[in-house]
Amino acid sequence: MADAPPFEALAVPPDALEKGGHEVLRAAVVDGAVSVALRRSFDDPFTWGVLLIDLARQAARVYALETDLSEEEAFARIRDGLEAGGEDPSGPLN
Repeated sequence: MADAPPFEALAVPPDALEKGGHEVLRAAVVDGAVSVALRRSFDDPFTWGVLLIDLARQAARVYALETDLSEEEAFARIRDGLEAGGEDPSGPLN
């Protein structure tokens, strides 16, 4: 059996290195599927909504920097995906 390719982890954010904290979410793409580890971390689930929107905005900025999409177009596509996933809870992320 061949060796598995190395896992490509992201760096810890500089402010977390400086001030400390704890990781709340780790997601990886493995064989085309998303693998997730998370801890609850917040008293109110509302805070997860704020976190997810912030992640979506940051992802849209990355798409704007690395593709021909504008930040607004990328964010709209991300929202489309969120809405599609919400309609089918047994969808591709499960």
